[in-house]
Amino acid sequence: MKSKSQCLVSLPGPIAAAFSELGPARLQDCFVTSDPDGKPLGSGGGTAWLLAEAWRQSGGDQSFSDWLRAEPKLLIHSGGQSRRLPAYAATGKALIPIPVFRWALGQRLDQTLIDLQLPGYRRILAAAPDDYVAMLASGDVLLRFARELPVLPAVDALCLGLWVAPDQAQNFGVCFCPRDEPSRLDFFLQKPPAEKVRELAKDYLFLVDTGLWLFSERAVGVLLDKCGWQPATQDFAGGTPAEYEFYAGFCLGLGRQPQLEDPAVNGLSAAVVPLPEGEFYHFGTSRDLISSVTKLQRRVLDQSKLGHTALEARLNQHTQNAQVQAGIPPESQPLWIENAHLPARWKLAKEHVLTGIPENDWALELEPGVCIELAPIGKKDYCLRVYGIDDPFRGAIGEAETVFLGRPLAAWLAARGIEASALGKPELDIQQATLFPVLPAPELEPGFVKWLFARKPEATDSWKEQWLQARRLSARELGEEVHLERLFRQRFENQQAVVEPMMRNRNSVFYKLDLKAAAELYRGELPPETEWLPPEMVKRDFPSTMLLVHEQMFRAQVLKNRGKETPETLWQEHESRAFAILSQAISSEAGTAPPPPRCALLPDQILWGRSPVRLDLAGGWTDTPPYCLQHGGRVFNLAVNLNGQPPIQVFARRNDKAEIILRSIDLGVEERVESFDQLLTYTQVGGAFSIPKAALWLGGFRPQPGKTAGPDLKQQLEAFGGGIELSLLAAVPKGSGLGTSSILAATVLGTLSELCGLNWDEFEIIKRTLALEQMLTTGGGWQDQAGGILRGIKLIETQPGLEQRPLVHYVHEHMFGPEYANHTVLLYYTGLTRVAKGILQEIVRGMFLNSATHLAVLEDIGANATTAYEALLRNDWPGLWQAVRTSWELNQRLDRGTNPPGVQTIVDRIADYTAGLKLLGAGGGGYMLIFARDAGAGERIRQILTKDPTAETARFVELEVSQTGLEITRS
Repeated sequence: MKSKSQCLVSLPGPIAAAFSELGPARLQDCFVTSDPDGKPLGSGGGTAWLLAEAWRQSGGDQSFSDWLRAEPKLLIHSGGQSRRLPAYAATGKALIPIPVFRWALGQRLDQTLIDLQLPGYRRILAAAPDDYVAMLASGDVLLRFARELPVLPAVDALCLGLWVAPDQAQNFGVCFCPRDEPSRLDFFLQKPPAEKVRELAKDYLFLVDTGLWLFSERAVGVLLDKCGWQPATQDFAGGTPAEYEFYAGFCLGLGRQPQLEDPAVNGLSAAVVPLPEGEFYHFGTSRDLISSVTKLQRRVLDQSKLGHTALEARLNQHTQNAQVQAGIPPESQPLWIENAHLPARWKLAKEHVLTGIPENDWALELEPGVCIELAPIGKKDYCLRVYGIDDPFRGAIGEAETVFLGRPLAAWLAARGIEASALGKPELDIQQATLFPVLPAPELEPGFVKWLFARKPEATDSWKEQWLQARRLSARELGEEVHLERLFRQRFENQQAVVEPMMRNRNSVFYKLDLKAAAELYRGELPPETEWLPPEMVKRDFPSTMLLVHEQMFRAQVLKNRGKETPETLWQEHESRAFAILSQAISSEAGTAPPPPRCALLPDQILWGRSPVRLDLAGGWTDTPPYCLQHGGRVFNLAVNLNGQPPIQVFARRNDKAEIILRSIDLGVEERVESFDQLLTYTQVGGAFSIPKAALWLGGFRPQPGKTAGPDLKQQLEAFGGGIELSLLAAVPKGSGLGTSSILAATVLGTLSELCGLNWDEFEIIKRTLALEQMLTTGGGWQDQAGGILRGIKLIETQPGLEQRPLVHYVHEHMFGPEYANHTVLLYYTGLTRVAKGILQEIVRGMFLNSATHLAVLEDIGANATTAYEALLRNDWPGLWQAVRTSWELNQRLDRGTNPPGVQTIVDRIADYTAGLKLLGAGGGGYMLIFARDAGAGERIRQILTKDPTAETARFVELEVSQTGLEITRS
């Protein structure tokens, strides 16, 4: 898995020049440029220019080849004049604002198309073989596909395609493949007629080109050569690329039966792979914009998943970054309102795209199909562009077929008494016709606006004269003259204005947003808080419970952002409440207190509970609330004994005195407990006996519910038959990364269940351990206790919901059996420990805030657990090594501190002999799991780290897969 790639984006000239100042901060690591002025390059030439410009400006002292190989390049083309989507011509289609989807978590109010494109495209590039140095993508297309990607073959040019019907295929480039070898590209056709596709389908499989292509260095070299690249001078002949079409030239030359004779291109190997569960959304036209967003909104219609947002759904009407007081009747569709102010006196029809409209008090009645844009020009003026939703903005102004506002341009001119010569010469393309007046805001009147679009305009000479006398821009000029700073400022102010109403509307998507990003937009006073749900309602209305969590965390983030204006304790109080609400929910799921404990142990018996520790291979963090409660969790781990014994042990016996004696063998401390108040000290962070005290409380040693007065602990113990002695042994250092504290808690709970006759099975113990950790405020998920007390190697999954009941898939232990364990599979204690609580809280904060970054990594982490599991099912060592490497890399993406310098030193020292490794646990704790390339490499690793250990306590520890998990026996 390649962890890095460089994103290169081509945009229209003005926005490209201003991108470092006006572009989103989250996209500033992208290289942005535009095609050179005045010379058509074609799609191939544009690709060559983008690569060359990125190298010149970011390549440093590297040669072009070295720069190209350093990290893969993701190229997104989003320049051009956007004739059929005029509203976003100035900023490019990749920067189209996209509404948040009702079914999605972690999206932003200011998200753009490229924000949605990048995660998937980078996932493909990361999964591609190292032979690929570049991937080409279209800026006006969004692709969605399955999490699990197919194996991508290493060829010179790889097209990622989609299965479609012939009628759809005729609008795209089409790859044809032999039926007996579906991934081989035989030939490529550009927009073939449907009849031709049907005819060829008798002998070939066909897939449409999605616009995604992967290239080897050799393929990039051929493409550059076609565009006039001179390797000797590292420049193009004449300084800019020669015009060259990628689809109508390069692609036609690919395959076993190329349609275009070109020896250099013909000699490249080529293949096509279908995107699994692929979905294609096009944003090339005004109608495409609306219909694609509608389809995306309709991807999920399950009301149980949509929650309260299912109540408000007009799926073909999209309003964002807008203040709309005008009524929007259901029949007003399709509809797109963005960065606009529509007062109550506006009357809508249907088929509108309304953008850039500043605050106004107009009374304006629109006609069907009319679109309006008010683009800021200079410091104060606006260019008023009216157009039809299907206008192609193509054709000479003197041609009868040339369309404007959905009808012949000639008819529009005649209805207003305007001569065509006012626009220019007859052969002038309409894209260059000066149709759109530039006016100061006071001169923008609704009557003039209506005169411009009306099918039957009023015969008013004043409007005609105003149009004739005004400075006018063509569509092409308009895209170049828009005052981008004013455009973005108005959009930002509109975004700010909608945050508070969205927050107050609990049926909106607000609490599914990336709340940290939303908090940056919030400027108003925070409204009164929502009351907490009573405990009995938590299980019945868990979605509302999570809304409360998100609400408290959002408030904390808003107040935290205000810095010195707000006392630190105030935002910390809200944050603490968020954690407390989650803790309450999880604790409620553990059930009511059991009845008064009864002793199930004879006076002379001793209970001996013992558990292995867990080694996490993949999936860690997805088991952590609230992520697992909302998405389900998926982890792959194994239970192991260390140096021949289960390292977590608990001994229980009765004594004659009515007290509880707690001993820690490894810490060498003891405490006597004689009251409920002493048990309640489990809340003291860092207490030596917090775990057993909380376990005793969960086991029923507490005042009975519903009683205002009851026996004290001594009386309860007397009724129990005497006191209890609990002796604990954790033969693993604290902060080891082996799940020690959770497994110790589970072992104590299991032993108490046996002692008190509670009959808790393994899954009840897992659930109560989760509640116990919430009681201790340490948080945490369920994989540690599940990984330790359940035997062997297993994939463990849960479904979304408050009840997290694991489904366990066991795997045969062969790959960790005696032949490999401690030979090629090594467990090394680094002596460098790191306690997980602080890390855990920081990542849970990200979950509470729906951080898009956190959620994306967590989704990858869960998918990687399945990958590791399937590798073991196949006895696939390379697959397992890759999954472990990926697990380690993903953990570092989630928390950079997971790989401290001391650990990296170890990694570097043994790199030549390792096939994969990772630090274990959430915090990147003390133990490292190492996979050697072979037994000889394993021995060499032992020699290196034993001869010169990283710390005084560093050592190799013998591991053995546990066949029992939690085991409790009586004397």
